Amino acid sequence: MSEPLSIPGWRHLAAGKVRDLYVPDANADWDDDVVLMVASDRISAYDHVLATPIPDKGAILTALSVWWFERLADVVPNHLVSLAVPDVVAGRAMICRRLDMYPVECVARGYLTGSGLAEYQVDRRVCGIDLPEGLVDGSPLPQPIYTPAAKAAVGEHDENVTFEQVVAVVGEDVAEALRTTTLAVYSAAESIAAERGIILADTKLELGASGATAHGPAAQIVLGDEVLTPDSSRFWDAQLWRPGRSQASFDKQYVRDWLTSPASGWDRASGEEPPPLPEEVVERTREQYVEAYERLTGLRWQ
Repeated sequence: MSEPLSIPGWRHLAAGKVRDLYVPDANADWDDDVVLMVASDRISAYDHVLATPIPDKGAILTALSVWWFERLADVVPNHLVSLAVPDVVAGRAMICRRLDMYPVECVARGYLTGSGLAEYQVDRRVCGIDLPEGLVDGSPLPQPIYTPAAKAAVGEHDENVTFEQVVAVVGEDVAEALRTTTLAVYSAAESIAAERGIILADTKLELGASGATAHGPAAQIVLGDEVLTPDSSRFWDAQLWRPGRSQASFDKQYVRDWLTSPASGWDRASGEEPPPLPEEVVERTREQYVEAYERLTGLRWQ
């Protein structure tokens, strides 16, 4: 992973797979209640951060998150404070309110695929929720479901958990609020995406608490990190959707497919780092991110 940027007025705090967090330094104009969240062009796959960046990815993730924050403001408050960021990270950073993040990945699914499909094939359940017989990859669910996951460290898998397990960690009132908020966001976003010919199959939210009562029943739940980007959601082209097979998606599936193809020469089970991405794979992946942005927002990427 590359070294963090030197940003005047800000001190590097932490690095994730894609984002870096900075806090104001002693002489900054901001107080300690905010962080600078910078989206890099890094891309991860199969729990590895790849050596090859995807040009414009960080800027697209930031712009798309901001677009969704605006449209979901009536559903849930978000952590965005300002886009007046230092020039060195202009266009791919946000100044955000600091939150006490819940230790739960809040996932909503409207269609069966991915880890949900793998669970369903074992016992017709996903995160303890019973589902009908006969569903296949890409099947719509009778209604959207909340399928939380326990957060994992960088380089490890999140683990799907039941609602009861979430209750044991955060309490019943907070667990119910997380579920209600997640499903409300999914419902609103699914309708917006459908108007644009896109299926929102599932999405993962990062929710936190703000204020002195953080994690208590009176805490205000706030939407943080990114939201409804190709990194946190599965977007499918509605015209190409066919249940029973893998769907055409606007995300990094092109990277995953190349890595697991003979062309890459990489053995996923070897424990070795994946090889650099060829130029064709980089450009095709960038095109997927750009298309997702343009299809959803109706705006042209610069």
